[in-house]
Amino acid sequence: MKCRLIAAGTRLPDWVNSGFHEYQKRLRAPLVVELHEIAVAARRAGENPDRAVVREGADMLAALGKDDYVVTLEIAGKAMSTEQLSAWLAERMRGGRPLAFLIGGPDGLSPQCREKADHRWSLSPLTLPHGLVRVVVAEQLYRATSLLAGHPYHRA
Repeated sequence: MKCRLIAAGTRLPDWVNSGFHEYQKRLRAPLVVELHEIAVAARRAGENPDRAVVREGADMLAALGKDDYVVTLEIAGKAMSTEQLSAWLAERMRGGRPLAFLIGGPDGLSPQCREKADHRWSLSPLTLPHGLVRVVVAEQLYRATSLLAGHPYHRA
């Protein structure tokens, strides 16, 4: 199944890129994860940051496929345990639609991205750096697919 992380930010620290690519390598089948980076919109002096977020959001929406099942990463989204994520992912795989995870930049996601969401996922009530979010999403997708493959889970 095709899965894309559409994430704001193109010049992230090496540890973010290394962490993401480590889990991307591990995720082969049945879930293939791709990264589509969106440039963080320039914040012009004196401009309301919401305008930059809307520009980023337009780029994210343009990167979506017409059949994508859209998941936004939001503090106010639904929290899931690894086991719940695994069950949710199995359901999505049965549905057959490609997955697209939208990860906002420093000022979050645009209202247009939130409206497009089929599902809103919260990793934590904490505000997390957007680079860290892409690593955690990839790692959790790896754990979820490992459970689906019948690998033992350390919490069981």
